[in-house]
Amino acid sequence: MKKIVTIGGGTGSFMLLSGLKKYPLEIGAIVSMADNGGSSGVLCDELGVLPPGDVRQCLVALSDASDDMRALMNYRFTEGGLRDHSFGNLFLSALEKTHKNFLEGIDTAMEILKVKGRVIPVTGDKAELRMELSDGTFIEGEDNIDHARFQKTGVKKLLFASPVKANPVAVAAILKADVIAIGPGDIYGSILANLIIPEIASALRRSRAPIIYNVNLTNKKGQTEGFDVDDYVNAIESVIGKGRINFVLYNTKRPSLKLLKKYEEQEGEHFLVEFDADKNPKRGYRLVRGDFLKDGEIKKTKGDALASSRSFIRHDSEKLAKAVTLVSELPAYESIISDIL
Repeated sequence: MKKIVTIGGGTGSFMLLSGLKKYPLEIGAIVSMADNGGSSGVLCDELGVLPPGDVRQCLVALSDASDDMRALMNYRFTEGGLRDHSFGNLFLSALEKTHKNFLEGIDTAMEILKVKGRVIPVTGDKAELRMELSDGTFIEGEDNIDHARFQKTGVKKLLFASPVKANPVAVAAILKADVIAIGPGDIYGSILANLIIPEIASALRRSRAPIIYNVNLTNKKGQTEGFDVDDYVNAIESVIGKGRINFVLYNTKRPSLKLLKKYEEQEGEHFLVEFDADKNPKRGYRLVRGDFLKDGEIKKTKGDALASSRSFIRHDSEKLAKAVTLVSELPAYESIISDIL
């Protein structure tokens, strides 16, 4: 069975994993641990636990438990002292408290939820994200970075407040993988938050597995305005090595006019990620174009404190997962089939 490792966090990983679990694959989902907003941030501050939110989403995505159990894990309280907390976040925080550490608690959660594959926190350390800007100032924490407008000032470096070591299981999964899929997801908080851990970047450089990057559908106001496919690839390869990304999956279907207008009001004029074929004729990756867009508008989850900041234009899990599996087989097909007339 082919081993696939995904790297990301939040709704991007949830979406991709929900589709991939339907295929005969051995899945390892490496998840960012930098989230400090919403329910996760409150639990970290009040209980001293690691952020459970992104891990919860990946567990639910890969769970073969009943629909009721998966709905329970995603249920958010809308009133009282638990308002804005999801049951799943509370559940994972309790498991951390009843086990030696967060990583052991996740192993138990995977058994309870009958997870297909393995959810792998990228680190068991406290991972407080910091962004150093070109003017020498810092933005502290993933949540503050997520809501900041720093593009005009410029980013000098993304780092952690204190040294962070990779989860050895994550490193081993990368080195054993047959294919690696990065994204989609926020370039700073979900993608680079994993890759800037030195052992993770090193493992990706050492791995012989092809890397597929699922580039975002949209740019983010004040952070990645005007970014095209090459800009995202360059941001990732500045950490893991130039030419390391082999394939980029790029959506060519445009959202409805209603969604385009709504998103333009929120994110500005140039929000769709574009591809400029003439910009870099010597690019090292192969672009895979297709319709990977989810039809219709994404509904917000009741009680989600971060709902206003989440994208309502998203990838379709089944379309993207199918494309990832097909592209992962492409080198084998090309070694056999010379042409199709």
